[in-house]
Amino acid sequence: MSGTSSASDAPMPAGRWIQLWLGVACMILIANLQYAWTLFVGPMHTAHDWTTASIQVAFSIFIATETWLTPIAGTIVDRLGPSRGPRLAIADGGVLVGIGWVMNSHANSLGLLYVGAAITGTGAGAIYATCVGNAVKWFPDKRGMAVGLTAAGFGAGAALTIIPIRWVIGTYGYQEAFFWFGLGQGIVVLLISQFLRAPDRMIAAPAAVAARLHQTARSFTSGEVLRSPVFWLLYIMLIMVSASGLMATAQLAPIAKDYGISNTVLFLSVSTLSVALVVDSVLNGLARPFFGAVSDRIGREPTMAVAFTLGAISYWLLAIGGHSPWSFVFCAGTIFFTWGEIFSLFPATCTDTFGPQYATANASLLYTAKGASAFLVPLANVLKTATGGWEVVLLVASVTNIVVVLLALFVLRPLRANTMRRANEVQAQPQHRSA
Repeated sequence: MSGTSSASDAPMPAGRWIQLWLGVACMILIANLQYAWTLFVGPMHTAHDWTTASIQVAFSIFIATETWLTPIAGTIVDRLGPSRGPRLAIADGGVLVGIGWVMNSHANSLGLLYVGAAITGTGAGAIYATCVGNAVKWFPDKRGMAVGLTAAGFGAGAALTIIPIRWVIGTYGYQEAFFWFGLGQGIVVLLISQFLRAPDRMIAAPAAVAARLHQTARSFTSGEVLRSPVFWLLYIMLIMVSASGLMATAQLAPIAKDYGISNTVLFLSVSTLSVALVVDSVLNGLARPFFGAVSDRIGREPTMAVAFTLGAISYWLLAIGGHSPWSFVFCAGTIFFTWGEIFSLFPATCTDTFGPQYATANASLLYTAKGASAFLVPLANVLKTATGGWEVVLLVASVTNIVVVLLALFVLRPLRANTMRRANEVQAQPQHRSA
């Protein structure tokens, strides 16, 4: 059953910024589940003699469960209502991420490591889906910026823990880092969850904003979304860009090692890899609200074109000129800055196109593309082995970004405009509205 959401010039509700920042805090607390993973790969390989490829399967499982199970969490959140849904989903997610990393600390077999990854991913996905769903519902007038800030917590939050985690791993072992950071993060998320809620009613953007961003006047159910060509085009585009970015995320430490600069000291005894990881996390986070806010002004598809063109250039630069410490930091940073925005642009585009009522579930359906892309990550190791270096991997990522630019401008933009026009025409006819 489809709901409605008409553009309005009514004032926005009070308290929405508090809800936004609570969501950002939750995302910060789960950021290193993904972005600090690369620090654990080498120590686990040394401790257990597991191959790097087999360890990275755990990363793929984490990404898959973090994404593919989110539609279930999103549907539950939407159905439980604005008060119970977000609170319960975040609380359960906090418990699961704590259990998952504590389990990783005791994993003495790949099988147990994979189970821990699945549990962690399930919890992180519930938190991610709920926080993004809340952001797009509370801020129809600044949807790109709001979901960008929320996603920034996930992208940049690891900057707060990269150096402490690396220090704990080096001083006490990776098991201790898994245990204490997992336990602490889980507890804090559980506490924050008690204050989260969604808006009591669907909030409409001002008419001028809705018109500029091609926002729909109705809300599509998940079944309707899955029958829409726009959704599947967005899905394919997200897989393509996400896969290239995840390869960089998961393989950054091996790339730095193979370039021979991983432990080169840049300043104050801080290594190239540590500096790169902190800079990457910050830029990855900044990209999300920055490009989200830009898209609120100039539109989603033009912003995609700008960001992904810069991304293509960044991969190419890392391939041909990223072999010195500072050039590596710069090139890796620009990659993360031009990749992280997919987690603001795509949810905002999805909710603009399909409406806010079922936004948590619908954005979660789109987010599963990240899970599909995760299984392409090990192919980077295969391609690197076959070619003897990372250059071909990075050039493939560059070309992929250019293809997505062309799809955004010449396929998605006209297709979405057409879909919005038809949906709004149907919405304007009372006899065609769903009961």
